[in-house]
Amino acid sequence: MRLSILDQSPVLPGRTSKQALEDTVELARMADQWGFARFWITEHHDITGIAGSVPEVLLPLIGSRTSTIRIGTGALLLPHYKPFKVAEIHNMLATLFPERVDIGIGRAPGGSAEAAGALSDNFLQNVGRMHELTQELLQFLEDDYPSPNPYAPLSASPVPDTAPVPWMLGTSKKSAVLAAELGTAYAFAAFMSDNDAREIILKYREHFTPGRLVERPDVITAVSAVCAPDAEQAERTADETCRWNVKKDNAAPVTKEEERQMEAMKADMIIGDPGTVKEQLEDCRQKYGADEIMLFSSIPSWEKRKQSFQLIAEATG
Repeated sequence: MRLSILDQSPVLPGRTSKQALEDTVELARMADQWGFARFWITEHHDITGIAGSVPEVLLPLIGSRTSTIRIGTGALLLPHYKPFKVAEIHNMLATLFPERVDIGIGRAPGGSAEAAGALSDNFLQNVGRMHELTQELLQFLEDDYPSPNPYAPLSASPVPDTAPVPWMLGTSKKSAVLAAELGTAYAFAAFMSDNDAREIILKYREHFTPGRLVERPDVITAVSAVCAPDAEQAERTADETCRWNVKKDNAAPVTKEEERQMEAMKADMIIGDPGTVKEQLEDCRQKYGADEIMLFSSIPSWEKRKQSFQLIAEATG
């Protein structure tokens, strides 16, 4: 089973943003050794408890500390940026780390309306132009912008021998159809969606048109997982994780609404000892028709989070 990791650089209790970023680099290094297929980092803006805001700055460090694992953005929030600059950034990475770079493309703001406004003067308009922006980005990555167009003579240099692999990220049919029409790979964030992942992924496969950079459909399903040496520990860790994500303040009493949020969050997690988690991941892969499972973890303990990924890697080989 092909497995990978999505990391947000969470600022855990008692730790600093610098330590959170160092944890991400260390986790990527270990994921490389454990045999994970890829390691993606997220883009969030002014979100309490998350240090990962500028993936293009952190990815070169991750690439230099790893050797074979694929690295990438999950996702680069395209409506904030011009496609040419995005292509230059990822072409530079692909030149430094040949055949190891992915570019995950998303349309979300990644933060508040105020943060979106500070990043871009026309975010909402660009969301409506997502098809056009993505197509333009792909043409720059392919180094083949069609004429007649003032951009046609441009190359997003340095042009690598192997282009970054484009992935469309999403949680809806809209993103699946866009990925299929433009011929990109597709990553569905099951851990943050109540939509029918199986139906959405099937729609992507049925409508897929081969692109120059992705010749056949390729699907990742991202899930939240908590693994511990035994089931009882895993349940406790899952409870701690849900409380930290909803409440942050462990000393404050939990409201009824927060209890419901935590229960809903836990219901969407894969939880258990290594053998149980392995079975659940395989069931998940078959249920959704995915080629790869991407693991997301917000366990509020660096040691437990690291252990969870290691146990899963060892259990799945």
